[in-house]
Amino acid sequence: MAVLNKIRQRSIFLIIIIALALFSFIIGDIFQNLGSSDKTQTVIATVNGEDIKRDAFMNKVENIQRQSGGSVSNTQAMNRVWDQEVRNKVMQTQYDALGISIERDYMRQLLKQNLGTFEEFKNEAGLFDEDKLNEFIANLKAIAPETTTLNGTPVNYKAWTDFEQNISQTGVQQTYFNLVKAGIIGTLTEGQFDYELENDKADIKYVQIPYSSIADSLVSVKKSEVSKYVKAHPNNYKVEASRDLVYVQFKEDASLEDEQQIQRDLTALIADKVEFNEAAKANETIVGFQNTTDEAAFVNANSSVKYNDAYVFTSSFPAAVSTQLASLKPNEIFGPYKDGQTYKLSKRVARKMIPDSAKVRHILIPFVGSVRADATVTKTDAQAKTTADSIYKVLRSRRSKFKSLLALSSDKVSNEKDGVIEFSYTDGFAEEFKAYSFENPKGSLGVVKTNFGYHVIEILDQGKKQEAFKIATIVQDIEPSVKTIDKVFTDKSKFEIAVADADFDQVAKDNKYTTTPVSSIKELDETIPGLGAQRAIVRWAFEDGVEVGDFKSFSISGGGFVVAKITAVNEAGLMSVEKASVTALPEIRKEKKAALIKARISATTLEAIASDEGQTVKTALAINMKNPTLSGSGREPKVIGTAFGLEEGATSELIVGTNGVYAVQLTKLTPAEPLPNYQAAANRIGQAKSNAVNTQLYNALKEASDIEDNRAAFY
Repeated sequence: MAVLNKIRQRSIFLIIIIALALFSFIIGDIFQNLGSSDKTQTVIATVNGEDIKRDAFMNKVENIQRQSGGSVSNTQAMNRVWDQEVRNKVMQTQYDALGISIERDYMRQLLKQNLGTFEEFKNEAGLFDEDKLNEFIANLKAIAPETTTLNGTPVNYKAWTDFEQNISQTGVQQTYFNLVKAGIIGTLTEGQFDYELENDKADIKYVQIPYSSIADSLVSVKKSEVSKYVKAHPNNYKVEASRDLVYVQFKEDASLEDEQQIQRDLTALIADKVEFNEAAKANETIVGFQNTTDEAAFVNANSSVKYNDAYVFTSSFPAAVSTQLASLKPNEIFGPYKDGQTYKLSKRVARKMIPDSAKVRHILIPFVGSVRADATVTKTDAQAKTTADSIYKVLRSRRSKFKSLLALSSDKVSNEKDGVIEFSYTDGFAEEFKAYSFENPKGSLGVVKTNFGYHVIEILDQGKKQEAFKIATIVQDIEPSVKTIDKVFTDKSKFEIAVADADFDQVAKDNKYTTTPVSSIKELDETIPGLGAQRAIVRWAFEDGVEVGDFKSFSISGGGFVVAKITAVNEAGLMSVEKASVTALPEIRKEKKAALIKARISATTLEAIASDEGQTVKTALAINMKNPTLSGSGREPKVIGTAFGLEEGATSELIVGTNGVYAVQLTKLTPAEPLPNYQAAANRIGQAKSNAVNTQLYNALKEASDIEDNRAAFY
């Protein structure tokens, strides 16, 4: 009690002390944030002192994803924008240093190069008219943000300015690259040297003692030797920071019991059944799939796939049940049967003979809002139908007018073939268009509405008729039940609890779970092998404070969970001995085998060396140094280079080559015939250097640039 009384007496002091501590903590945090600035929160990267702002960068990423229609992931879009933005910044540094810019006259020249063939910018003589270009730009600016068309493509003023910016950027880059290329030539000395490398010929005899003559098991390599080798070849073993992990996946797959229940549910749909109607207080009969006369409504009410009212050939049936479906009698049902990740119940509705292909010609009249209708389309649905009906009336009495009326059609592709389209029954066409083309006799003429507009169609010809069926199919996806999903979650939770106090791999083994190791995951990676895109796992692996042995569970797309554990934190620098061993061990063994081979050879002639080593003396004729390859032995530049340095008849010392230890004797050297002039060879070298600029210059500039990458903080 005495202690409590003292605490109460001093409580005011304690409150003050705690308040001051909290205040100092908050103030300290504020100053710390001020010291570090908000740059890391607003800047994606800094390239040579120039910032790439987060908001603009993210807008471009979103635009790419929107334009791709979802086919590009967020990380893929981010990397695409990153490459473009870094390139722009790296190259702009060079442009600014040299003062390269695009002035008005050059800009007009670039626009002429890109737009010279556009009809909108040609005068009466068919030549590019700059006044027409200026007038177009002025009008586009005046109607902004409205659109007009250019060469058949909708365009507004912003799109035009973006286009000019791209043209300007291309022009600046081309100017810069041309300046660099202007300083690159091939000299006469280089030309002569290259010519002699290719045309100086040597005939040699040699003995090869291949490294494979010594078994790997006879050559031991220590970890310290691998470490030494890595340090001696740092460029071959540089690595980014990475993480190794292992994971166990808990899939939400349907159980056998789940599949059996799906089959029972489908079977229950076949026959009529009596159910008590609570509202009517009486039993009522629910018509089943067998007796329904409205197959479309029944399928749509009970299937994950909507009713297909089209006729199909047997080639479209699942191969395993094609015979059974084709032999169904009218209104007969087959199933349930398994097809991929679904169970199906199929009923024959109708059968008829249908051509396998059709040849038609058509005139398309689009309306505002129809698919692919551009800004020039102004007709309403009713007006488009009126136009199509008028064309139909003309053609009904005089089909010879068809070609002359094609000018009214918006289908530019078929217009180039007199409006003719040839297609098979299985091709993807608008259903209404296809139904008319195949279900009406040759010679028919009619008006058909599709999402593209109103078509005036004439059937010119049809292919061979085949048996086709209209099949009503109820589809149920094979999915896990709630019970199965709950069990997966429970299993995952039990595993998490167990590995908190035990070995991850052992717990997995005891429970018969599969462990999947993954190595060298980089900070900006998106994909985990075996799991697909799992950016959340990668981000967690690189969070501050996450260490070897830490684990965490994640929900994964498609259902289920993953419990992942960090097994290694690999810092940026040189590769670890374990990982470097994959490529370092073979090279170290080669060095050791070469030393063993050289140590045991005392003979000095090719014949004696060959005899002692159980090899043969081989011959190579007309070898050259430009392509230093020995037939049957592979590329051996050191061996061939040594041969060219010998006097005729001389034998070399032992040479450590790529594929073995060699001794070589030069039997004949034939110098290249001198040329009166080496300019052609010099020109070839100059052209090769110039071509290399396009691929190597940017990479060299990027390597030399100061790039601060903050992407991992945002993605």
